[in-house]
Amino acid sequence: MGECNPIMKKTNIAPSRALLRTYLAVGYALFIMYASLTPFTGWQEQGLEFSAVLAFPLLQQYTWFDAAANLLGYLPFGLLLGLALRARFNLSWTLLLATLGGVVLSAMMEYAQMYLPIRISSSLDLLANSSGTLAGAILAICIAPREWFALHLTYWRMHLFRDSGGVDFGLALVALWMFAQINPSLPMLGNVFISEVARVPFVVVLPEPFNWMESMVVLLNLLMLGMLLLTLLRIRRQAVSTLLLVLCAVALAKFLAAAILLKSWALLLWLNGEAMLGIFSGVLLLIAVSGLSRSQLLKCAALVALGYWVLAQWILDSGEPSAAMRLYQWNYGHLLNYNGLSQTIAYVFPFLMVGHLWRVKDT
Repeated sequence: MGECNPIMKKTNIAPSRALLRTYLAVGYALFIMYASLTPFTGWQEQGLEFSAVLAFPLLQQYTWFDAAANLLGYLPFGLLLGLALRARFNLSWTLLLATLGGVVLSAMMEYAQMYLPIRISSSLDLLANSSGTLAGAILAICIAPREWFALHLTYWRMHLFRDSGGVDFGLALVALWMFAQINPSLPMLGNVFISEVARVPFVVVLPEPFNWMESMVVLLNLLMLGMLLLTLLRIRRQAVSTLLLVLCAVALAKFLAAAILLKSWALLLWLNGEAMLGIFSGVLLLIAVSGLSRSQLLKCAALVALGYWVLAQWILDSGEPSAAMRLYQWNYGHLLNYNGLSQTIAYVFPFLMVGHLWRVKDT
C-alpha cells in the first residue's frame, strides 16, 4: 500500500475550520440588515398587515432591477451560510437550513420595513431574496467537496496562518476591511468621501493643496491592517508580501467598481498623491515594527488602531455619504447605503481590532 500524500494526511488530522465561514456569514447577515433598514430613523406604525403585504399581487410590484438586485444581494449570504453549515451537516440538511435561514432573515427585514415609511415591504422581495439564498446554498454544496476548497485551501490556511484562538476572527476582520475599502468613492485607504468639484464655465479649477493629514490617515490605516496580519501569520517576514497582495486585490476591485459605477472623468479619483505617500510610508513602518516582541506588537497595534479612529473620526471631516453620489453613473439607493456602510465600518473597525488584540494577547 502506497504512502499517503503528506498534504492530505496533514489536512485530514486538522480540526474543522468552520469558524471563519460562520463569522463571514454572520457579517454578511449584518450587512443585509444595515442595507435593509438604514437610515434607522422615522419608525412609525403605518397600519399594514404582514399577511396583506405577502398577498399583494407580484406583477403590480415587479421591476427587473429590484428582483435582480435582491437575488444577487442574498446569493453571497446563501453561499457563506451554506459553507458554514456544510462543515457540520450533510448535504440535505445544509440546503434546507441555509435556505430557511435566508427566508427567515428576508421575512424579518420585510416585516421591519413596514414600520419605515421610506421603505416598501414586498412579497416579490421575499421571493427574490429566498431564491438568491437557495442559489447560493446550491453553489456552496457544489464547492465544498472540491479538492481546491476542501484540501488545498485548507492546507494553505494551516501553513500560512497561526493555529491559535482568534485567528479566524482576525481573518474575518481582514475580509471586513477589504469589503469597505473597495468603495470607489473613497480614496485608496482614505477616509474622506470624494465629491464633485463645482465647475464654473471658462474657469480653470486649481488643484487642491496636498493634505498631509489625509496621508497620515492612509498610513495609519495601512499600518493597522499590516499589524493585524503580523498577529495572524506564522512567519512575520511574509507580512509585507501578504499586505501588498491584499492591497493589489483591493486596488483591482476598486478600479473595476469605479469603471462600472463611476462617471468617466471620476474613474481614477480614488488614486491620489496622499494615498501613495501614506502607503509607501506605511510599508516602511510595517517593516520596522515587525521586529517587535509579540506583547509590544499587540500594544503598538492597539495604539495605531485608536490613533486612526481619533484622526479619522474627530480631526478629519469624512463628509456625508451622499457627497459622492454625483460621481456615480446611476443613483440608486443601494449605493448610498454602501457609502454609509463604509463609513460605519471605518468607525467600528478599530474597536473590533482592539477587541481581537485583547482576545489573543495570551495565545
